[in-house]
Amino acid sequence: MTAPTYQYVDLPDASIVTTKALLTARENIVDTVAARAMMCIHGNAGFGKTLAVNTCLHELEDTRGEEVCRVTFRARPTARAVRYELFETLCLPGEPPRHPSEFDRLLKTALSERPRTFLVDEAQWLNGEAFEYFRYLWDERATQIAIVFVGGAGAHTVLRREPMLSSRIFIWQQFTRLTPEEVLDVVPLFHPVWEDADPGDLTFADEQAAHGNFRAWAQLTAHMRTALERTGRPRPDRDLLRWAFSRLA
Repeated sequence: MTAPTYQYVDLPDASIVTTKALLTARENIVDTVAARAMMCIHGNAGFGKTLAVNTCLHELEDTRGEEVCRVTFRARPTARAVRYELFETLCLPGEPPRHPSEFDRLLKTALSERPRTFLVDEAQWLNGEAFEYFRYLWDERATQIAIVFVGGAGAHTVLRREPMLSSRIFIWQQFTRLTPEEVLDVVPLFHPVWEDADPGDLTFADEQAAHGNFRAWAQLTAHMRTALERTGRPRPDRDLLRWAFSRLA
């Protein structure tokens, strides 16, 4: 991901486009942060969840001075692993406490100092124990935290299995594929290589390769950019699209 736009691949001249999902996420995140609540954004890989959430939170950082802490876990972390990750993310001084009760008091004290929003990405890797620990911290009256869980369909499934936490989720939002109509609206705005593309070619590319998946569109755009540079052609055509498809197969 490139830092300014959180794109999956490095795409010079790419723009963030305001899809319906991104606009909905912006509204949902603003409301969740204002309520100091928890929300879950979920959906299959490549649908633009991470880009949308990071874009919206970056706006809150710039316009409202919101302090955003980004954490990502792998391989079913335990509560102990969550404690250590939060210790590092919060840049707490000294050595991490050895005893869980002492560690918990330290984290609760730190999280009570000022409002913060936690972005927990790749939440499908969290198990019930890890989710429960976030609930435990959030439930503390003194802590001033909002939490945005972002992950694949597995995140939604695991959260729903944890009634203590699931009942506390303020907003659920599912990201889905771009519709054919959205593809025609947003892809020409996404990158200059598609500005003058024939709508029929955009539909062909989506049906044959991208399938409404924004990550696939980003990959296809990178290959099409290369094709146009090498051939000198003014815009995408079926021959160039088929060449790009061959790289995605």
